Amino acid sequence: MDRAYKTYRGCGVKSKSKKYKMKVSFEEETMSHVNEVRESVFKFGVELEKRAILHDKSKFHKPELNIFNEYTPKLKEITYGSEEYKQCLKEMKPALEHHYKVNRHHPEHFENGIRGMNLVDIVEMFCDWYAASKRHADGDIKKSIEINQNRFGYSDDLKNIFENTIGVLKNE
Repeated sequence: MDRAYKTYRGCGVKSKSKKYKMKVSFEEETMSHVNEVRESVFKFGVELEKRAILHDKSKFHKPELNIFNEYTPKLKEITYGSEEYKQCLKEMKPALEHHYKVNRHHPEHFENGIRGMNLVDIVEMFCDWYAASKRHADGDIKKSIEINQNRFGYSDDLKNIFENTIGVLKNE
């Protein structure tokens, strides 16, 4: 079928149903669809741009500033997910609690963790993980994805999506 049909209401023709079918070309229907997709992608992009601009802004203010200022150099030298890393997180608890409360790209922001996040939150979170893995002396985004699956309890499907996305950030 090379023609799509679109239903129009109230086209000036009297009928009990007020539904009329007018032929709309495949090209017109497809262009309408393409424009809808573009509009959605642009909205998504605008939201991601906002997130990029505002990312971790809270770290530059109390109560986070002093604690992150002290612990960021220490964390660079520690293996992500290690017992030493977990101990640092405990010591940073006041700053982290505030950080998670005001930054929705962390699963800890939500009562039900990662399951409470939307796709924009997930993208920002993944970009955060990628950047954080580059800060550690022995950082490895693939290892972080694995550790975080255990930490946050996400599915193998989401884990695979994260792994499949690494190349996008590495320009591969």
